[in-house]
Amino acid sequence: MFTGLIEEVGRIKNITRSGDAMVLTIEAKEILEEVSIGDSIAVNGICLTVTSYQSFSFTVDVMPETIHRTNLKDLKTGSLVNLERAMTPNRRFGGHFVAGHIDGVATLHEKKPVDNAIYFTFHANPSLTKYMVPKGSIAIDGISLTLVDVEKNQFSVSIIPHTLQQTNLVSKQIGQTVNIEVDMIGKFVEKYVTNLLEQRSNEKTNLTEDFLKENGFA
Repeated sequence: MFTGLIEEVGRIKNITRSGDAMVLTIEAKEILEEVSIGDSIAVNGICLTVTSYQSFSFTVDVMPETIHRTNLKDLKTGSLVNLERAMTPNRRFGGHFVAGHIDGVATLHEKKPVDNAIYFTFHANPSLTKYMVPKGSIAIDGISLTLVDVEKNQFSVSIIPHTLQQTNLVSKQIGQTVNIEVDMIGKFVEKYVTNLLEQRSNEKTNLTEDFLKENGFA
């Protein structure tokens, strides 16, 4: 579990590809304090496992499923990535609950300065935006942000200068992709309601004409 508060921006040092899988070596410093093999680190919002580390870098294995569902396939040597260590009980909780499980990707469509903020607008599939609500929470490349506007095929967020400078958003260009994790509560509610409606629908199908006759209603 993560908070969506980025601790450090790392840099891709090396990418080793093997079929549809790959190994990333990431340059970092702060998040390597007290690191151990097997620890979870969110890389652009994706929960990945540390497989080895040195003084100023660590490696993670990325399986094909993760590559297909995220923007990791777009990374190159030198790309900036947001990094956050998993939550601990003694840490302050300042963002929102982020699982590190990506729901899909969105494409940066517009960056517009407004006073002391910059509005980022992203194009996204309705399968993602259906879980978004204005003023609700969203994780973009692992960054905990608040939604401003939501439409069927796009959404926007407002970024303060501090967040811009402390994350990889500072280097994002129009047309580039970002990882999206929607608020998990919306997904759970949808699943529960869908199962409930299916259950009730199945119960109704048992109410046939023959059933009514057998029970004295004809």
